Amino acid sequence: MTNLKPITWLGTSRDDVKSLPEKVRQIVGAELMAVQSGYEPSDWKPMSSIGPGVREIRVQYEGQYRVIYIAKFGESIYVLHAFRKKTQRTSRQDLDLARNRLKQIKR
Repeated sequence: MTNLKPITWLGTSRDDVKSLPEKVRQIVGAELMAVQSGYEPSDWKPMSSIGPGVREIRVQYEGQYRVIYIAKFGESIYVLHAFRKKTQRTSRQDLDLARNRLKQIKR
């Protein structure tokens, strides 16, 4: 078994994941474990509008769900935000929240 990179949950991100439907939580957990092991999630996209290296795990199960994280720092995977996506575009509020949490890491 490889050494898993630890996950650091910023703000309410852990509670946000816990509030998702059980099946979505299972998928998110498997995707984050892949990232911890050094692999890429099965469905993701870069979120350069938030910052370089920031990625979004995309889960489609009875709706659209997103987990925004950054793994480029050696010591940890930082989960910035998790939410249900209700429109085609990610809301400004969700983007700003992730941006602000990224700033916390860089301080």
